[in-house]
Amino acid sequence: MSNIKVNIFCSSRYKINRKFLKQVLADKLTKAQINSGVVNLSIVGKTKMRRISQKYKQEDTALPILTFPYFQQQAEEYLIAEIIICYPQAILLAAERNKTVDKLFEALLDHSINTLTQNQPN
Repeated sequence: MSNIKVNIFCSSRYKINRKFLKQVLADKLTKAQINSGVVNLSIVGKTKMRRISQKYKQEDTALPILTFPYFQQQAEEYLIAEIIICYPQAILLAAERNKTVDKLFEALLDHSINTLTQNQPN
């Protein structure tokens, strides 16, 4: 049984399906055999993503997604990762690839889970 908690942080100006994102992320983590812990998912704008990219990746661009794996105990909870998605970049990618926004978010989360599993401690 999975004990995954997904926290979503998003401005009200970005239209997202929170229930869908929580379920997709929990399902993908369980499939990757990550069965307990907390994942924080933040949906941000281009300016915020660009600042984060500059600070942590030394890239002067708004990336579509960044994943920061932690796999560490923080207070009472086991923090697995923080995932940050750039909403405007996701919308552009969805249009470019002729996908719905939900399908593109799902693909971005696949990418994120791959990053997590590569950085998971043994």
